[in-house]
Amino acid sequence: MKYFNGFSLNGEEVFFKEQLIDSDYTIAGFSYGAQKAFEYAYNKNERVDKLILISPAFFQNHKKSFIKTQLRYFKADEISYKKEFLNNIVYPSNIALDKYLNEGICEQLDDLLSYVWKEEKIKILIERGISIEVFMGDADKIVDSKKSFDFFSKLVPVYLFKEKGHLLTL
Repeated sequence: MKYFNGFSLNGEEVFFKEQLIDSDYTIAGFSYGAQKAFEYAYNKNERVDKLILISPAFFQNHKKSFIKTQLRYFKADEISYKKEFLNNIVYPSNIALDKYLNEGICEQLDDLLSYVWKEEKIKILIERGISIEVFMGDADKIVDSKKSFDFFSKLVPVYLFKEKGHLLTL
């Protein structure tokens, strides 16, 4: 399985054992990594049977001013921004993600916040025979899970976990 990490994270796939499939033909990603996994599957001509998107970063419902504000906060105080970001990822749990923390840069955050999921690209992957599954929590403090669910559920199976956040834990 090829796995793509979330923004500022490395090794967090240990939290998703129930969702992940150990197969050479599976691609998976968490949050920002879900965007990267999707683009990898879309742009590569190798065999892919399953694409697993865990808490895909979905910000296309926000105004440009939201993105600019997030980037400004990140540039002003990167340490505080990442601390709050990690707190929001683990909500409603209090799991410490310190050992999974990785260098995240402003360009990646901009990429994450500016990414637009396109229905036509999802449909192309489905036409190629790729099974796509989305997993998300309804208590997510990173993305608007309702808007994300509304977008993805009309295209692919979506598993919405009650009272779980971005990391899909309690």
